[in-house]
Amino acid sequence: METGYNPFSLEGKTVLVTGASSGIGREIAIACSRMGATVVVTARNEERLQATLDSLESSGQEHRLLVADLTSSDEMTALVASLPSLDGAVLSAGNSTTLPLQFGSRDKFDEMFDVNFFAPVELLRMMYKKKILQKGASVVLMASIGGTHSFMPGNGVYGASKAALNSFMKYAAREFASRRVRVNSICPGMVDTPLIHRGTITEEQLAEDAKRYPLGRYGQPEDIANGAIYLLSDASSWLTGHDLVIDGGFSI
Repeated sequence: METGYNPFSLEGKTVLVTGASSGIGREIAIACSRMGATVVVTARNEERLQATLDSLESSGQEHRLLVADLTSSDEMTALVASLPSLDGAVLSAGNSTTLPLQFGSRDKFDEMFDVNFFAPVELLRMMYKKKILQKGASVVLMASIGGTHSFMPGNGVYGASKAALNSFMKYAAREFASRRVRVNSICPGMVDTPLIHRGTITEEQLAEDAKRYPLGRYGQPEDIANGAIYLLSDASSWLTGHDLVIDGGFSI
């Protein structure tokens, strides 16, 4: 084996990460930079996004920051027009809610689907159509075990949006394979990010819930980032249309 061989390296690759201002997206952007990628980060909050940019490691890579609200068609169009050619993209911008179905009115579904489904789907469509995604590129969509492997009460609105995204991933993988563009998703279990500490669920409930995971804890953002690195790298070059479950054993 040659010295320094690493199939998980992202050196020479340019990778877009959405939702990069916090949580999983931020950790994925940092991990990509550590693995040698040139990273383009985007999110709505410029201040937090700048903090992510400042945290990226560089060995000569020129990382970029692009502020955009992906639920705005004008900002989406502007973002796409500003993108360089990409070897990879992780579409991790998303939102969650805990809401019993009896309160899941159409506007609640619309709000969730706009962020979790329509925004990443339209971004991926435009990047593929305009050939921003290079031949051999890898796209990672951030789905969830909610709606695909786990069906907990109060998770229906969120889970349905992620299940739709996961289904779209498989169709995209099939159609985009002709250009050798791979499309996969990650389905995380509960990950310890600011998103789960908004007060919707108490800290005591979170601690109790974590006990239900066979490995005894919630995931950390780096657990998901490591999965994204695998899917972006040449180590997974024969993998497409796959939903990678990273959930500490919860779904079993």
